[in-house]
Amino acid sequence: MQLRYAFRLYPEPGQRTALARAFGRARVVFNDAVRAREDARAAGLPFPNAGELSKRLITRARHTPERCWLGEVSSVVLQQSLRDVEAAYKSFFASLKGERKGKRVGAPRLKSRKDARQSIRFTANARWKITGRGRLLLPKIGEVRVKWSRILPAVPSSVTVILDSAGRYFASFLIDTGPDTGRARWDDPDPGSAVGIDLGLTHFAVLSDGTKIDSPRFLRRAEKKLKRVQRELSRKRKGSRNRAKARLKVARAHAAVADARKEFHHQLSTKLIRENQSVAVEDLAVSGLARTRLAKSVHDAGWSQFVAMLAYKAERYGRTFVKIGRLEPTSQVCSACGHRDGPKPLDVREWTCPACGTLHDRDVNAAKNVKRAAGLAVSACGAPVGPEPVLAQREETGSHGIPDQSRAA
Repeated sequence: MQLRYAFRLYPEPGQRTALARAFGRARVVFNDAVRAREDARAAGLPFPNAGELSKRLITRARHTPERCWLGEVSSVVLQQSLRDVEAAYKSFFASLKGERKGKRVGAPRLKSRKDARQSIRFTANARWKITGRGRLLLPKIGEVRVKWSRILPAVPSSVTVILDSAGRYFASFLIDTGPDTGRARWDDPDPGSAVGIDLGLTHFAVLSDGTKIDSPRFLRRAEKKLKRVQRELSRKRKGSRNRAKARLKVARAHAAVADARKEFHHQLSTKLIRENQSVAVEDLAVSGLARTRLAKSVHDAGWSQFVAMLAYKAERYGRTFVKIGRLEPTSQVCSACGHRDGPKPLDVREWTCPACGTLHDRDVNAAKNVKRAAGLAVSACGAPVGPEPVLAQREETGSHGIPDQSRAA
C-alpha cells in the first residue's frame, strides 16, 4: 500500500519566491493542457495524448517569447502537471461510464492563481534529496528547512510541496510499503479481541464494551473566535492588503480547528486498531445527514475522516475492519435476545426489552449490535455468537406461525 507522510516546511524569503514561481508555471501548463483538450473536443478532433502535449506545451513553448519563463523551474514539475491533467480526464471518463466508485466527478477546470491551495510534485528523476543536515533539497529552489516529527520508514518515491490556505508549506512524501511494514511496532492483541463502534453526536463514539468517548466539538468551541475574525474580514475593502491579511486570519483559525479534529481522529483510531484484532463500524449516510438541521454538528464530528483512518490503519497493521450496512436496525434490536422493538425517538436514551426484560443503554446496545452484525462476536470456543431465536408473535406482521385452526375451519 502507499502511505503519505507530511512535514511542515519553513522556506526562506528567496525560496518562497522560487516556490511561488514554480506554482505559477505548473498552473500555466495545467491550464494550457486543459484548453488544448477542450479545443480538440470543440473541433471534433481526437484528444492529444500526453506526448504531444509535452512537446507542444513544454519543449517547444520554452523557446517562444510568450513561454520562455517555463525554463525557470524544473521540467519535472511541468511534466507532473500534464500527468495530473491526464489522471483527471481518466477519472472523469470513468465516472461517466460508471466504472469509478464513489461520487461522480466533473471535467477538469482551469486553475486560478487565487486558489486557496497550490502544489507541485517532484519525482525521483528530479534529483531531489534529503541532505545530511535534514533539509529538503529541491531543484532550482534550494535546501528548505523541514520540521521532522517522525522517521520515514522507507525511501520516498516522490515529494509534493503544498501551500495551503493558511499560508503554510508542507512536504508530503509518498512511500510504498509492503504488507508487513509497521506491524512489528505493536504487540499483537488478543486474537479474539473485537469491538463494535456506534458513532454519534452526544458521544463521538460508544464502544461495545460500554466505553463512551465524548465529542470534542472543536468547531463549536471555536465559534466565538471564528465569528470575530470573519466579522473583521467582512469589514475590509475588497482587493486591499488589509483584506488579504484578514482572510489569512480566518484561514488560520479554520486550519487550527481542522488540525485539532484530525489529531483527535488519529489518536483514537490508532488506539482502537492497536488494542483490537477486529473493528466494526456502521456505514453512515453522512451526505444525507449533512443536509439536515444537524449539519454543523455532523461536519464538526468528521465521521468520514475517522472511518477512513480506521480502514487504512487496519489494512496496514493486519487487522480486520468491517463496515456494516446503514440499513441495519442497530438501535431497534435487543442485543441480548434479538427482539426487534421498532424505531424510537432520539430522546429515548434507555429502553427495556419487552421480550427478555433487559435494560439497554441506546448507544451501548447499538454498538453491541454493530459488533454482532459484523460477525465479530465469538463464544469461548471461537464460534460466532448470534442472538437466540425468539418465537414470532401472532400479531406481528409477516409472521408465518401455525394457522389459527378456528379460522381454518
